[in-house]
Amino acid sequence: MSENPKALVLLARGAEEMEAVISIDVLRRGGIDVTVAGLEGTDPIPCSRGVVITPDVALDAVSGVFDVLVLPGGAEGAKRLAESPRVGVLLKDHELGGRMVAAICAAPMALPAHGVFEGRKLTSHPSVRSALESWGEYSEHPVEADGNLITSRGPGTAFAFALRIVGALTSAQRMVEVRAPMMFPVQVS
Repeated sequence: MSENPKALVLLARGAEEMEAVISIDVLRRGGIDVTVAGLEGTDPIPCSRGVVITPDVALDAVSGVFDVLVLPGGAEGAKRLAESPRVGVLLKDHELGGRMVAAICAAPMALPAHGVFEGRKLTSHPSVRSALESWGEYSEHPVEADGNLITSRGPGTAFAFALRIVGALTSAQRMVEVRAPMMFPVQVS
């Protein structure tokens, strides 16, 4: 764990906005320095449901070391992440450096696309399950963590996903402190 953890959230056209915004918000509540990097530059990015998010920086201008690389899903956004050579370089760098990667929904598709984190426990949105079952040990848990890889299923699991990242980068106590005032339900009925 880093004393001042940093996260890089990769945002591509067609990203699932709930997964992006919830991750960004919860990580910031956890005291994590979050940078939102636009895959195609700094122009506002239309997400899967029409919400437009303006990135902090263009991915090509990003430098420095981040403790976690966060990949929001959304079918189109995940496809763009999987096709991006720059994303591939970052993923390989994180895997080799033992730094964390967190991918949700369809975004775990970037893992086999870039040849990283093979054989790990992982989960995803059911729509991409068949493409990931042969890449790793597939799970249907809402959030799956295997070493420095955290994966999750979709918009409905975004809070649990982001809280798990906070816990991994800080402490279980910090995760509980962030969760409590958000009124995050222990069980949804």
